[in-house]
Amino acid sequence: MPILVQNDLPAKQILEAENIFVMDENRASTQEIRPLRILILNLMPLKEATELDLLRVLSNFPIQVQITFLKVESHEAKHATASHLNKFYTVFPEIQDSCYDGMIITGAPVEQMDFEEVEYWEELTKIMEWTRTHVYSTLHICWASQAGLYYHHGINKVMLDKKLSGVYPHKVLHRRKMLMRGMDDYFYAPQSRYTGLDEEAVAANPELYVVAAGEETGSCVILAYSSRQIFVTGHTEYDRYELDAEYKRDVARGLNPDIPVNYYPDDDPSKEPVLSWRSSSNCIYTNWLNIVYQDTPYDLSKIPPIEDDSYTIKKP
Repeated sequence: MPILVQNDLPAKQILEAENIFVMDENRASTQEIRPLRILILNLMPLKEATELDLLRVLSNFPIQVQITFLKVESHEAKHATASHLNKFYTVFPEIQDSCYDGMIITGAPVEQMDFEEVEYWEELTKIMEWTRTHVYSTLHICWASQAGLYYHHGINKVMLDKKLSGVYPHKVLHRRKMLMRGMDDYFYAPQSRYTGLDEEAVAANPELYVVAAGEETGSCVILAYSSRQIFVTGHTEYDRYELDAEYKRDVARGLNPDIPVNYYPDDDPSKEPVLSWRSSSNCIYTNWLNIVYQDTPYDLSKIPPIEDDSYTIKKP
């Protein structure tokens, strides 16, 4: 898939070196096609690493995709330069009158805080409410999945006994859902979190449909409103070394972390981590873009609003 990005985004050269088709603004302007418009709210501290992770997994769809990066105004990023943010990111007031085929809201290292204590919670809830009328399908990742389930559906998070860290197996529960199309019976996905979901509340909520889950991880992929809202509790977008960096950072901080499960050969952190989730991750993101491509109105101004009584989910 040709990913459409700004001409001089630093990630562009790295992706091209990985043989990923990246189209810049100059070439895109000569094509008579409406690209899918995808908005990415990047809440992760290491902005450029997250940009690369997401652009990689969005790279396998045959339709042109135009990426817009969004930042929150109510929090100052400490690990990204102001010049990078000012050049490649926009803020909500600048796009609130626009509509998008899809949106990704990333995780953030704030999961041990109450939602209302997060510095940018008020701004985030404003954006999440806006998605109900201006975005066809919104994909929430890790902490954002917990935040979205809490805001939209009243599902609380719960503290785990210890950090869930590693690459875990998950079972596909309902493969007839388009998001699971082409998936094996089980797939691996990275998890890195201190909190989980109130699984009983998820199961009891008629608006939520769990399509993949793990014995150790709980719900992994949850749909709402016919895939207009998608919640992924793990980090299927991670590259080979993200968990490695997190583990070694926690070691350096003296936190005595457990070795991530199913990750290092022989559980030896000196060895190169095993990449076991790339194909399933690509499948999930390609399926998501296909949902967006098939279902979003060509005229984005005609996106129907999400209303609580406008979608019916029939659970088995």
